[in-house]
Amino acid sequence: MTDNHDRGLQFDLATLFGRRRALALLGGAGLTLVACAPSTTTTSGSTTTTTSAAAGGALETIPEETAGPYPGDGSNGPNALTQSGIVRSDIRSSFGSSTRTAEGVQLTIDLTVQKEDGTPFAGAAIYLWHCDMNGDYSMYSDRVKDENFLRGVQEADASGKLKFVSVFPGAYSGRWPHIHFEVYPSLDEATKAGNKIITSQLALPETTCKEVYGTTGYTQSVRNMSRTSLQQDMVFRDGTDEQMASMSGDVTSGYTASLTFAVQG
Repeated sequence: MTDNHDRGLQFDLATLFGRRRALALLGGAGLTLVACAPSTTTTSGSTTTTTSAAAGGALETIPEETAGPYPGDGSNGPNALTQSGIVRSDIRSSFGSSTRTAEGVQLTIDLTVQKEDGTPFAGAAIYLWHCDMNGDYSMYSDRVKDENFLRGVQEADASGKLKFVSVFPGAYSGRWPHIHFEVYPSLDEATKAGNKIITSQLALPETTCKEVYGTTGYTQSVRNMSRTSLQQDMVFRDGTDEQMASMSGDVTSGYTASLTFAVQG
């Protein structure tokens, strides 16, 4: 049984080191980390808002994650970053030889990138990509191999903010619904597929996923999502404190996923 002293140790470590590092420290002592700030969901009319807060109120550096097999950054096959047209906010359509538009519920992705000291990372560039409503990745999956939609690069403004307009990604077998991104120190580094600062992933809340997957076209996502969980996911099973998006909106007008995170810089 965990006594009050142990619970105090759990809280102190979570505050000082963040959930992921605290988990490692506590593992050897046989203790379990207790989450201090769980996600909350509120509903007003047809609009659902899900908000996630980090334990202790301080931003941890977002963890490094796998880019997966479909990055499109030249590290595993095709490279979208060096193509003319990759710098854009609306990533729903392909650019270049194709103009096909990905279908699905609209999703706006609002990101704010900060440095470790909490100051805005002005001028940082983010390359963002994710699967379509069928779980396929453009440039790789057979059905969309000739497309490059749902990929784009944006530069952070003076406040470290940037935005993408996309569609809500589907859930495919073995993974929790997510969005990939890479952070570069500048737009120039991003568009030449240069030295990136970090690769990570954004997690999407269960409540919103279920709402979206109840709409036309996401039938397969319902089945796939029922077969996994955040606790089983290969990326998010060690925690999502720094990666879970805050959500607002509805299936009719679209959703907005927001995330503020810190990187070294």
